[in-house]
This record gives sequence, C-alpha cells and structure tokens, in this order.
Amino acid sequence: SFHTPTKEITLTILYDNYKYEEGFKNSWGFSCLIEGTGQTILFDTGGNDGNLMYNFKAAGKDPQDVDMIILSHIHSDHTGGIAEFLESKTGIDVYMPQSFPEEFKKGIENQGARPVLVSDAVKITDNVWSTGEMGREIIEQSLVIQTPKGLVIITGCAHPGIENIVAKAVEIKDEPVLMVMGGFHLLRTGTDAVELIAREFKDKHIQYAAPTHCSGDGTRRVFQEVFGERYLKLGTGKVIQTAKL
Repeated sequence: SFHTPTKEITLTILYDNYKYEEGFKNSWGFSCLIEGTGQTILFDTGGNDGNLMYNFKAAGKDPQDVDMIILSHIHSDHTGGIAEFLESKTGIDVYMPQSFPEEFKKGIENQGARPVLVSDAVKITDNVWSTGEMGREIIEQSLVIQTPKGLVIITGCAHPGIENIVAKAVEIKDEPVLMVMGGFHLLRTGTDAVELIAREFKDKHIQYAAPTHCSGDGTRRVFQEVFGERYLKLGTGKVIQTAKL
C-alpha cells in the first residue's frame, strides 16, 4: 500500500543557545516541538533550568498536546528538562537509545512515563523514523520525517557525524532531503572541512540547511555562504512550516 504523505509539519524551537525571537530564554541545549505528523512530538528537552517550560508558554504551545518525547542522546543539555516537563504531562512514551543508563529509565518510569528503547532504525509514528543508535563513543539517534516536499532530518548534536546521519536517513527512506536541522557538532572542525560538508550537502540536493545549538558560529557562517537563501537561521522561538519552504 503505497501512500504519499500529505502531512506538512510545523517545527518550533523551544530550547537553544541561540536566540531567534524576543521573549524567549536561551541557554546551552536543544529542544524542538514537531506538530503535524498526527502525533505531536517533543524532540529533546533542553537543560534543567526551567527554560523549556518558560519557552512553551512564550511560544503559545501547550505541554498537554505533546504525545511523545524523543531523546537524541544522554547529555544533560538534551535530557535535563524532561523531569519538569513530566510534572505537567506524563503517561506518554519516551523514546531513547537503549544504551541509556538504567537509573535514567527508572526515573522516567517513576514519573509515570514509558521508556521505549531504540536500538535499530525504527518507525515511530506515521511518516516518522528514528535512525536508530549511531556512533561509537556518544550514542545518538536522530529523526527522519517524511513530508510532501522531501525528508526533514533533525539532529540533537550529530555526534556520530552529520554526513553519516544524512546517509542513514536516506537509507531508511530513499527520498530527496528537504532540510537538515539541529546540532551539527562541528565546533572544532576546521572551516575548510565544514565547507566541504556544506558543499557536499548542496551537491546532494539537500534544499535547506539549518545548523544550530552546538554547530558553532563558524559553521553557521559557512552554511549561510554555501546555501544562501536556503540557509535557515534557528534559535529559540523560531517556527518553520514545511508548507512555506
């Protein structure tokens, strides 16, 4: 049964060290709300400083609408906000790499939510897949979302390598890539190497690039140069509607 996805999605950055809109609090970490797939997904939860919940309000979003949480990797700037979130909305699935510590899983259960352990690439809900666990030292999963215009790939930090993640996404769903967004973790990568990645992405016909969080200012600058109008500047409060890209 072949079906064409008709779902356009809306992405709202609720936690980032870069600021996009006034009226939001920004600090080191990442969280993105994904609406429109049929299930409302919170991808990563930022750090443990109250800013996630503050920014939910600032964005006019309701935590009660969240159907599931997906955590990219164990670092506290991506998982720190979950305890406070689960105080206002629980009873939901929390997808995490199976390598997460037992005590973390127990903590989630104690708050009334359900840990769902991910090892291999897996379909999470309509038009949404996890890459499965990737990387050697820091284990991480990323999200692949099918939209009418192509795949949206969302990363927490891209510790396993942003190119590897994109390759894995296209292996899961052999479709053109509309956008790659999130942390690209190229802070300590030389400008030439970053430019090579940016050009390769453009050559692969990836339409939009939106590096943020741990990508580094230099990386953002290089991607802006290479992608021009199709570089998207992210930060807290930024809303992307795939229908308008």
